[in-house]
Amino acid sequence: MLKKRCLTGIKPTGSLHLGNYLGAIRPVLELMKQYDSYVFIADYHAITTLKDSKKLSCYTLEAAATWLALGLDPKRCVFYKQSDVPQIFELHWILSCLAPKGLL
Repeated sequence: MLKKRCLTGIKPTGSLHLGNYLGAIRPVLELMKQYDSYVFIADYHAITTLKDSKKLSCYTLEAAATWLALGLDPKRCVFYKQSDVPQIFELHWILSCLAPKGLL
């Protein structure tokens, strides 16, 4: 039987805080026990609100370090930075040109 999948990302637009832990990180760490999990740092999403590339880079590394420090095991999930997989963005762009989001 196939396991269910969990996909989640977090935008690195600032330092992570208790709310990030309680609302996103802790639940995902629990879901990893039952689901095939994909966790990413949504740095492409962050460029709409954060214009300083040095801060974005810093917050991205900080977010990755926080996930790992709080127990994310990269051997039990796929952990990546959104911009490291350009095919995802490119596929989104192609599909967006062909159909409205509601139909996708």
